Amino acid sequence: MTGELDQMAAAKEEELKTPAGGLQPPGEANDYLSAGGGSYSGMSTPGTPGLTRTNSNGSDGGYSSFDTFGGGDYPPVDRLTMFDILENLALPQRLEKMQNVVHENAEKLRRQRQRLATRAMSSKNVVVDEWRKRVPIAPDEQLQKYRKRMRTSVDRLNKRWNDAKTVSLMEKVSFVTAVLNIFISAYLMGAFPEYFHYWYTVQLIYFVPLRWFNYHKIGFHYFLADLCYFVNMLLISSIWFFPQSKRLLISTYCLAFGNNAIAIVMWRNSLVFHSLDKTTTLFIHIMPCATLHVLIHLIPKQMQLDRFPAIHTIKFSAPGAPEHYSLGDMIIWATLPYAVWQLSYHFMITVRKRSKIAAGRPTSFTWLRRSYRGNFLGKFVLGFPDRLQEPIFMCIQYCYALLTMLPCPIWFWYRWASAGFLITCLSWASWNGATFYIDVFGRRMEKELNKLKEEVAKMSKSPE
Repeated sequence: MTGELDQMAAAKEEELKTPAGGLQPPGEANDYLSAGGGSYSGMSTPGTPGLTRTNSNGSDGGYSSFDTFGGGDYPPVDRLTMFDILENLALPQRLEKMQNVVHENAEKLRRQRQRLATRAMSSKNVVVDEWRKRVPIAPDEQLQKYRKRMRTSVDRLNKRWNDAKTVSLMEKVSFVTAVLNIFISAYLMGAFPEYFHYWYTVQLIYFVPLRWFNYHKIGFHYFLADLCYFVNMLLISSIWFFPQSKRLLISTYCLAFGNNAIAIVMWRNSLVFHSLDKTTTLFIHIMPCATLHVLIHLIPKQMQLDRFPAIHTIKFSAPGAPEHYSLGDMIIWATLPYAVWQLSYHFMITVRKRSKIAAGRPTSFTWLRRSYRGNFLGKFVLGFPDRLQEPIFMCIQYCYALLTMLPCPIWFWYRWASAGFLITCLSWASWNGATFYIDVFGRRMEKELNKLKEEVAKMSKSPE
């Protein structure tokens, strides 16, 4: 058995030997791993026959048969190695690498060109600026540039002045209207007090819709649900619909001379004639007090009996009679409409509109919380959790309303005390208005003038 294997191995070696002269028999492929596959030296690698196809035309000029297809054109399948396949697969990668190198070089050239252009422009600007500094400017050209800058500054100041509407037709009309309002109100109060409630009603019909329109336009219309507007509605009801209701009259009087009047001090109402907003706010707070003062102390007794029987009954009642309301009675009957307003405001505004208030819609509570957060009362309310701040605020507001009602019997029973209280409220509003005109409005104009002076001084130093 061993001898037969040796013979077969020798025969196999004989078949694999290459003929002399390096020539191959037809139909056999050269193995690059064999010793006779070619000579190579050093680090050179043997030549690898690629998977190329040669011409298949025979000596007879025809096509080779199907049986001989691939016999001489391709290496046998058992002779293919992994290097043959990898060599053909690496060609696209080499091409892609060459393309990336070309693209990177082009990008570098483009960036270098941009840097050179930027540097050249910067150098040009430096040279031009240096030339302008050294070459003197002609006086006419310098004067023209100065005039141009002055015109530009003045035009800009005029535009700012007009945009701010410092002096406008609407403000002039508001100024004239406010002055005439005070004059006509004082004249009617002294000469024709029996017509004063007509004058108040006409003004209320004018001011309240205008206030609603202006506040709704800027998102402040939740302020129209405040107590001061509710008091005005109570007074209209007492004058025109229920003049015989004594309890409605007493509750309206206490809320008007209490909460409404003191709000002039607390909310810093000011008599600013050219501002329609400030004039309307002052009217809402002080005119109910003035109207009730006229109806109780100034109109004739017979008119009170015929037109306003509730006023006549209370005013001329005996001290011990049930109609002669004491301080406790006034507080009790004023608390009822106040509670109706407070609960309605809480559920209709604070609860139902909570999402809009959280989004930034202002109310009286949010305004007071922001304005008084630095004092003791604001810190006290803000010290509670968020869900308790509004109930605590409502309790404090009710206590404040009760405190303002304490002197109301004095204003109701004594004419000169009521007149002095009204004069004090109007004087306080006038003081706030004077503060606005001098400290706020005057300083605003002073800042504008100082800014204009700075611009003129700057242009005079560097007119070019």
